[in-house]
Amino acid sequence: MHLSFNKETSLSSINIEESWRKRLIEEFEKPYMRELSTFLKAEKKEGKEIFPVGSEIFSAFNLTPFETVKVVILGQDPYHGRGQAHGLSFSVKDGVQPPPSLENIFKELKSDIGLVRPKSGCLEKWAKEGVLLLNTVLTVEKSKPASHQGKGWEIFTDKVLSLLNEEKTNLVYILWGKKAQEKGTFLNGDVNLIIKSAHPSPYSAANGFFDSKPFSKTNTYLNNNVISSINWEL
Repeated sequence: MHLSFNKETSLSSINIEESWRKRLIEEFEKPYMRELSTFLKAEKKEGKEIFPVGSEIFSAFNLTPFETVKVVILGQDPYHGRGQAHGLSFSVKDGVQPPPSLENIFKELKSDIGLVRPKSGCLEKWAKEGVLLLNTVLTVEKSKPASHQGKGWEIFTDKVLSLLNEEKTNLVYILWGKKAQEKGTFLNGDVNLIIKSAHPSPYSAANGFFDSKPFSKTNTYLNNNVISSINWEL
């Protein structure tokens, strides 16, 4: 496989979880991914800081194997501040101050199902529960939001969503904001639950994100389809 992000990191060392690897292996051989690899290596060579680090780019896949996916929460870019992004949409590492969107997610978590604000902004527990925390674009340059849009990641994550849409049913897709909803237009709402609301960003949360009850709606749907619910407690 040809994808590598710098001279030390290759796809094999990144080690995508096997159930995803076997479904995505052909994607890594396609021209757009080779071009993406070339772009990322050039950015690194110029001394630009890229987030998340290479070993964490595919964390969402490593923590949530294909067979375990019950829910997809679709984000946009990774966070672009140092130490924030670690490969899971909306999540930050332990000890990192949760950004405003994540704080609003926690407010809705309390309003919806009564969970107190978590001490950590790390959402790895959700990932291990079967929540695929997928960003549309998987890398970003430090302090430059949207800097890696249009470089190929969108094609890759469209393929991920297509695979889920084709092979699995009774999933819950949580699409916060216009961009996520546009990306999810092809998802089959007849055999899955698609939850749409405003984005949790401070600029839009009051316009339909608050009181949208995504967490309780998700578990009600899963239970109704005899699928174990998500433990949202962090």
